[in-house]
Amino acid sequence: MTFSIAGRCARTGMFGVAITTSSICVGARCPHVRAGVGAVATQNITDPNLGILVLDALQSGQDAETAIKSVIRDRPHIDYRQLTAIDTNGSTAHFTGAHILGTNAISEDTDCVAAGNLLSSAAIAKAITDGFNANPTTHLAERLLQGIEGGIAAGGEEGPVHSAALLVSGDQPFPLVDLRVDWHDVDPIVELRRLWTDYEPQMQDYLNRAINPSIAPSYGVAGDP
Repeated sequence: MTFSIAGRCARTGMFGVAITTSSICVGARCPHVRAGVGAVATQNITDPNLGILVLDALQSGQDAETAIKSVIRDRPHIDYRQLTAIDTNGSTAHFTGAHILGTNAISEDTDCVAAGNLLSSAAIAKAITDGFNANPTTHLAERLLQGIEGGIAAGGEEGPVHSAALLVSGDQPFPLVDLRVDWHDVDPIVELRRLWTDYEPQMQDYLNRAINPSIAPSYGVAGDP
């Protein structure tokens, strides 16, 4: 039903998650990032609270493994959840409950962790982390997207995916990248790629609008001189 990758850029300190699923609006529930803290994906039968709780634990000083263990301890219905996390040291951790749907898998590699359920094969998770680390000098958002594209190319889920999201933190409290395809009948990953291609050249300009509007360009919209 879902597969994802949570990753870190060791060079910039950015964190991010890319994710896709068969249901609607995955970006509203599953990816969680916090600047200077880490990234979390919560999926399968999703409880978005878990993403917030794991990030809070990371922010308190716990590493990824300790954070996940502390959050899942005595948590109701935790056997229905799948979780991944990455911390500021690049350490990763994961949890897969006993009631996870279909074929599920985890892959941990340098600065990333991928997870999935209802996969076409267990090899998909490694294809995602391989895609993430194929071009380590590129922008974190690009690496995350390449990871998800690698998972799709390797076979993806058992059925079609319909929504996708790309979420990256920079050094501000708000996300640097927050792109979502809430529903697409054919291929949300192709649509997410198109959004990233359009957004990347404007990304710094929108950040400048928040930090220093005097240096941000006009986009020539009606009424804007």
